[in-house]
Amino acid sequence: MKTGTADMIEGPEAWSRFQNVMKKVVAVPHAEIQKRIEEHRKQAELNPHKRGPKRKVKPSASPGPAS
Repeated sequence: MKTGTADMIEGPEAWSRFQNVMKKVVAVPHAEIQKRIEEHRKQAELNPHKRGPKRKVKPSASPGPAS
């Protein structure tokens, strides 16, 4: 068996463990979840070997200093 993995447990103990984990998940504020998602997206965009379609880079509104 791998270390760090839990055994399959059934019955009332499994239900109470599930409830405890869900309470911890639901207790995280939505703003924190959004922040983590945004951080992950930024890190994922830096991966040059990403599979699938790449996001297009939008050109900036100002072309540069006036000549």
